[in-house]
Amino acid sequence: MAVINYIMSLGASVMMPIIFLILGLLIGMGVSKSLVSGLKVGVGFVGLSVVTQLLSDNIGPAVNAMVKTYHLHLYTLDIGWPAASQVAFATSVGAIIIPLGLLVNVLMLVIGTTKTLNIDLWNYWHFAFIGSIVYFATDNFWWGMFASIITIIITLIGADRSQKKVEAFYGKDLTGISIPQAFCVSFIPFAIIVNWIVDRIPGLNKVDIDADKMKEKFGVLGDPIVLGVIIGMIIGALAHYPVAKILQLGVILAAVMVLIPRITGLFIEGLSPISKRAQEIIKNKFKGKEFNIGMTPALVIGHPVTLVASLLLIPIILFLSVVIPGNQFLPLASLSGLIYIFPLVLPYTKGNVLKTLLVGIVSLVLGVLSATMLAGIFTKAVKIVQASLIPAGTSSVASIDFAASPLAWIVYEGTVNLPIIGAIVLAVVVAGMMVWNRKEIRKGL
Repeated sequence: MAVINYIMSLGASVMMPIIFLILGLLIGMGVSKSLVSGLKVGVGFVGLSVVTQLLSDNIGPAVNAMVKTYHLHLYTLDIGWPAASQVAFATSVGAIIIPLGLLVNVLMLVIGTTKTLNIDLWNYWHFAFIGSIVYFATDNFWWGMFASIITIIITLIGADRSQKKVEAFYGKDLTGISIPQAFCVSFIPFAIIVNWIVDRIPGLNKVDIDADKMKEKFGVLGDPIVLGVIIGMIIGALAHYPVAKILQLGVILAAVMVLIPRITGLFIEGLSPISKRAQEIIKNKFKGKEFNIGMTPALVIGHPVTLVASLLLIPIILFLSVVIPGNQFLPLASLSGLIYIFPLVLPYTKGNVLKTLLVGIVSLVLGVLSATMLAGIFTKAVKIVQASLIPAGTSSVASIDFAASPLAWIVYEGTVNLPIIGAIVLAVVVAGMMVWNRKEIRKGL
């Protein structure tokens, strides 16, 4: 556990370049090319962290001002994903999640039930999180293991089934790349369902505005940098900021809209040589077979529609959280992470702004309810792991990210509240998904 904690404490900006260096050497890219590729990915993570912190530092006070102004207080406090990741790796399940995840992944590759090799080790913490809260709830290591394995398998299958759409939507730079991040995969069903419903509603099904059409229809107002200013000023006005601060927030969000896409370009630059080399080896050594490299969604979070939808969601979800029956969770600290809802949504909505925003609203409505239902065990886990993460006077905490994922809630319910029947249902469903995925892979889909 100490070794795992040390590795994870390095952060994605150090850990992922090391992984890329090792992978590059294994596929014969040489030291220099592998090192440069890895460092570009590391620099990308640093840049993304800086910009995300900029967003958090400026959105946080505005959101807090809105909470006070409109009396949006709820019982369960959002303490952000860092607390969730600490809970994730603080158990015996979390300590073995990386070798466990790789073992499950390799076994699925061998029997042909996935074609994704998930090297996004940083985001294995999602698998560790569900396993750990199940462990805390049941005090049983094996139930925690079961929950983690179920989540790993579903995530790999989701990455496989979305890969072609990811490649088609985001472009040839993502050829042979899939996104096996559990939080992102959770929202694929919502994208499919909302897309299907909107396509059957007269009027709404005629609204077809993507990033390019925003510029065509609205001119300068449709440019992401201008949209950033507008959304920032709206949030500032809702927070009752003075004019100077409203303008400042507008410019800062415009900077975020510009900088994130440019920073994510570094991920593509670092990944591209390794991806191309890996595809060459697969074609030469494994004729007739296809493998995808599973990578972080940070590759694609810079898409303009992702950024626009994420920023528009902030005031929407704040007000919806107060009126949703049964909800006790108000998203605050996690709001800068809303961009991670959309990487696997856009390929299904084809970047349609309306559909994407609707998927985001539906996902977050269910997400805050999921966070509310998991708040009890989340709070218990945080108290055991590091009680200082809970602010004084607060009795219930949660976060967005994987605690607000319907997938996490389903797996938790199936292993904790319905331990035998639920586990059997989960095992049967997942086994069926594996058989189905194997058939689709054999068809070349």
